[in-house]
Amino acid sequence: MPIEIQLPRLGWSMEEGTFVAWLKKDGDSVKAGEPLFTLESDKAAQDVEATDSGILRLAPDAPKEGDVVQVGRVLGWLLAESETGSTVAVAPSPPPASAAPEIPQANTETGRPCIVTVSAGAHPASPRARRAAKEHQVDLSTLSPTGQGGRIRERDVLAAAASLPSDDGFKKVPLAPLRRTIAARLMHSRQTTVPVTITGRCDATQLVTLRAQLKATGAGIAPSFNDILAKLTAAALRQHPMLAAIWADDHLLLPESIHIGIAVDTEVGLVVPVIRNVDTSTLSQITAQSQKLIAAARAGQLAATDMQGACFTLSNLGSLGVEAFTPVINPPESAILGIGAIIREAVPLADGTFTARDRLTLSLTFDHRVNDGAAAARVLQTLRQLIEQPLLGLV
Repeated sequence: MPIEIQLPRLGWSMEEGTFVAWLKKDGDSVKAGEPLFTLESDKAAQDVEATDSGILRLAPDAPKEGDVVQVGRVLGWLLAESETGSTVAVAPSPPPASAAPEIPQANTETGRPCIVTVSAGAHPASPRARRAAKEHQVDLSTLSPTGQGGRIRERDVLAAAASLPSDDGFKKVPLAPLRRTIAARLMHSRQTTVPVTITGRCDATQLVTLRAQLKATGAGIAPSFNDILAKLTAAALRQHPMLAAIWADDHLLLPESIHIGIAVDTEVGLVVPVIRNVDTSTLSQITAQSQKLIAAARAGQLAATDMQGACFTLSNLGSLGVEAFTPVINPPESAILGIGAIIREAVPLADGTFTARDRLTLSLTFDHRVNDGAAAARVLQTLRQLIEQPLLGLV
């Protein structure tokens, strides 16, 4: 019996995705676990694997590059060797005679196979760029590409759309799909949590000293402050597990392992990749994970699975000089920690003299449905103690 191939849901809020390319051709033999096609959700492109084995037959209306496809749509079937093509309707729709040829090639930005349509005098464009060009009525042939290999990216299209003349005295700035997704998730957080933010200051002198010592050793990649703080936060969450609880309507879920999301600022918007098993990983392992995830995020190469499964998030605006702020909870998590700038200050001593110390402000937003203020304050207190004596949380 033919096995349907349906468009999967890659994220909790995903309702549709942009089809990038088939990685198998009609009539190919497919084994379970082999990549079948590439799909782009709001935040990531991902190869989707076959769940069964068989001969691939595409649906007559099988999606093409750049098509926006609804979750659950039937894309084709997998047939057993004994089944014939007449079992299902398998004739793919022929392309228009005037269509430019589609040439399979490797995506130079992601390394994933894709289909790039080439026409005389035009640059190749990503699926997102083609979708944005159609939405904002931008002629791709007039654009100068900024992507690797002379590829037009979505940001090129949006920049061109923003420069179009306006009749009402306002400059129109198109919303990128990622910005729409961020807006939707922020509204979801606002509507489904009861956020309260508390702040606390701590002495970060030993934290600064420790990182300087680790950098001076020259052994491997030096951890960032975020890497060290992620490890210390995991240690605090182990002592106070309720702050890592996931709200599930009529019950709470306590994670067996501490996976921490790290907010990363990219050219197209904020994404939150997840560092796995922070509580049981060494600092060097955490650093390796975060470096890889941040690089992938800024190159637009994160998979959907890279952004799933966190029980807590860190958001660091310290590098931009921000001392304290109100971070927004990332549902279904119930808390997020905002990290401010480390500032050198004069601190009075008992004898009336002053000494210079590094000071850090932490902003903890928590869902009051899950935790009370006193419980959240105890977590902040524990974290402050670990930051002031960081070796205690790293052993």
